[in-house]
Amino acid sequence: MHFLRPSTSGWVCFRLVAVLLFGGLTALASDEPRPLFVEGYATQVSYAPGETVSLHVSTSAPEFAVEIVRLGAQRSAFWSKESIPGREYPVPEDASSAGCNWPVAVTVPLPADRQSGYYQVNFRVRDRGGKFVQRNSRSAEGSCFFIVRPAEPGRHTKILLQLASNTYNAYNNWGGFSLYGFHGRGGNQGHRVSFERPPASQFGTWEQPFVEWAERNGYVLDFAANSDLEYHPEMLKAYRLVLSVGHDEYWSAPMRDHLEKFIADGGNVAFFSGNTCCWQVRSEDGGRALTSWKQNYHSDPVYQARKGYGQLATLWSHYLIGRPENQLTGVGFLWGGYHLSHGQYMDGSGAFKVHRPEHWLFAGTDLKAGAEFGGKDTIVGYECDGCEMTWKDGLPYPTGADGTPATFQILGTAPAKWHPDDCEWYDRWENGREGHAVLGVYTHGGTVFTCGSTDWAHGLRGADRAVERITKNVLDRLSK
Repeated sequence: MHFLRPSTSGWVCFRLVAVLLFGGLTALASDEPRPLFVEGYATQVSYAPGETVSLHVSTSAPEFAVEIVRLGAQRSAFWSKESIPGREYPVPEDASSAGCNWPVAVTVPLPADRQSGYYQVNFRVRDRGGKFVQRNSRSAEGSCFFIVRPAEPGRHTKILLQLASNTYNAYNNWGGFSLYGFHGRGGNQGHRVSFERPPASQFGTWEQPFVEWAERNGYVLDFAANSDLEYHPEMLKAYRLVLSVGHDEYWSAPMRDHLEKFIADGGNVAFFSGNTCCWQVRSEDGGRALTSWKQNYHSDPVYQARKGYGQLATLWSHYLIGRPENQLTGVGFLWGGYHLSHGQYMDGSGAFKVHRPEHWLFAGTDLKAGAEFGGKDTIVGYECDGCEMTWKDGLPYPTGADGTPATFQILGTAPAKWHPDDCEWYDRWENGREGHAVLGVYTHGGTVFTCGSTDWAHGLRGADRAVERITKNVLDRLSK
């Protein structure tokens, strides 16, 4: 058998074709545009007028634009700038827990008279795509936020809204992890989350509808972050009423200490929120991060030290802490649960049933005993707080065994229930327990109102007459 040997010229031609083909492909690939993105975060969660906001930005574009607006009844433009030099920075492996450590890209001075509020920062970039291929007009947007505290607390209003910024951070899985496993990398749950990374926000879901309604109806609000109750408690003295709206789930011990003292000294609080003060967190790095071990409390160094469990980062209602949130809010999640959520009461009405319609809370509503309200906008929804109760002559009364104050009056209820996956880790859980969302009021120094549901503000967004009147009754009575 004979083998044919290729000629030298043929071999050269083959190599030339290969170089042209594969080299050309490499060149084409290098000419394709990179992914276009822009992301950023503010150094602090809240600022006082007169301070300077620092923004940390990473982008694949050579330049970017910034627009800052205050969100309320009106979308009010505050500051903007174009053609800011951009640069991409690496994402640390531990960015979720320790932050990004990107340098400051933009600074924005806050005027001394800047209005208190929630400020959204919009980042924008544009380009023309690739050099030779994929030549498209492309754009990308990112956002972050910061909160402006009042320059002079209490000067323009006696109502302070503290936003649930700890909860925003707890659910933020940027970098791969949050305080939840359902959307964590590999299904893993973190126990420490940093504020120094591009944030997530829940403001638009609950607090924004409340703020828009309040400002349209002539109520002036001052704003603060959760952490301001911890690091700036002196501002509380200037107010008659402190508000919690929506999903205010994560509280530190100093936050509770300061607000409970405010109430004991005669201050009023309205919890237009649910799942409120459910988990204890510990602020770290001067408020730059927070820690909560939640169900994995056995791994908490506080538990392992066996020197007292007051700072244990788990359920506030856990028997080791001995400080159920009911003592603050009147209600708690252990006796509440889900309604129209997590597979629980998915056929529920989303409405409260009225008890004790003669109470001042219901003045002007024309609601009668047994009537329901709020179902059109499902004001009872998602996560709900309740209390252990007993029934006498057709009316509900708190037992007080779960920490609910003796003066607490149950004014409305709706059924709620935990999902088994959420409760069976707790060794004192009663399997099959049925709970309630509970609307009520108690007085201990000051007066505390609670609606026992995250979704109360949806009734304001939907212009429900009873929800609007009850909200006005609370604001008008407790802010004086």
